[in-house]
Amino acid sequence: MSVLRGARIVVGVSGGIAAYKAADLVSKLTQAEALIDVVLTERARAFITPLTFGALSQRPVWSDLWEPTGEAAARHIELGQAAQLLLIAPATADVIARLAHGMADDMLTAIALATTAPLVIAPAMEHHMLAHPATQANLALLADRGAHIVPPDAGRLASGQIGAGRLPDTETLMGAARLMLGRQGPLAGKKVVVSAGGTQEPIDPVRYIGNRSSGRQGFAVAEAARDRGAQVTLVAGVTALPTPYGVTRIDVSTAAEMRDAVIDACADADALVMSAAVADFTPQQVAHHKIKKREVAGDGDADLVVPLRRTPDILGELNERARDFPRLVRVGFAAETRDTLAAAQEKLARKGLDLVVANDVSDPAGGFGSPMNHVWICHRDGHIMELPLLRKEDVADHIWEAAIPLIQAHDTQQSSL
Repeated sequence: MSVLRGARIVVGVSGGIAAYKAADLVSKLTQAEALIDVVLTERARAFITPLTFGALSQRPVWSDLWEPTGEAAARHIELGQAAQLLLIAPATADVIARLAHGMADDMLTAIALATTAPLVIAPAMEHHMLAHPATQANLALLADRGAHIVPPDAGRLASGQIGAGRLPDTETLMGAARLMLGRQGPLAGKKVVVSAGGTQEPIDPVRYIGNRSSGRQGFAVAEAARDRGAQVTLVAGVTALPTPYGVTRIDVSTAAEMRDAVIDACADADALVMSAAVADFTPQQVAHHKIKKREVAGDGDADLVVPLRRTPDILGELNERARDFPRLVRVGFAAETRDTLAAAQEKLARKGLDLVVANDVSDPAGGFGSPMNHVWICHRDGHIMELPLLRKEDVADHIWEAAIPLIQAHDTQQSSL
């Protein structure tokens, strides 16, 4: 279940040119079934109207604390108390200064003082204003009080200059919202390692042995762990996917690099979800230069023969060294093209896993690169749960629903030792 679904979020919009981007943020949050109350500063209304946000959120939009009916003055307390998150995007230098110094001279800053909800601030302004010591001191003061600051992007600014100060894209802002909403979740205080994507085993500087893994399922698993409060390390093979917000990413290319990164990350981890498609074999030798067809064939038609050797068995090594990782819950994946369940159960037993997620990657509806997946979650006690064809994000939720009780049971066992 998405951490955004049903969440009460106050989105504050201040008066910068990036205010128009907040419309997309409110739209996407509403589509994710969050309940959004938009609050505009007086200057924000010069850039974008309340009507836009009212149409997108399908809820009243607030702006003037001093309107004559007195309703807004009363509502700022109610909105602050009901909010689970206060997200200000864009946050101008002026609003940041007023927040830092506890001013409450408009609807937005009054709500900020009235709420105990987490505060997310996304600064957006001209880069010299952002770099000014006063702005930096105000941001540092807010961060010291517990506010989460989303770093602005660098690029072309409205002034025509290049520098830091652009409002991050909607996905980044939503990632920050999910991070803060989930920080007290069932994985709070836990360290989780997720591997994702495929490896590439080089033959020469140009060619490699690889696979079709996109990494989408593993990235969804990492995001779902973050949304439940975990500190997540994502060991990513070769993939074009962007790093999920709030997740530590380690990029690798080969199976050997994947092994080293995963083993190191698991040293103090509570769980590993090994969803990467790691190559089982790698060339015994890598040519220093590109292999030429004519150099192989000569005057004849000889074929290129590439001797292969086994790559490290990461889950197998973790099983053999189980005493070194006493609290680690291990979840493996079995990507098969035949006898899927039998192969998954054999892998679960042979590698001493807690769970195996099995899927038939020959199915085009749920194979490599698809946004969907059809899996079976196999437990050590023999229980198997088949999931229908689902979005990979929903599959990730089910994986953690199965893994979290095992993590909690490991905690109980360790505390009794």
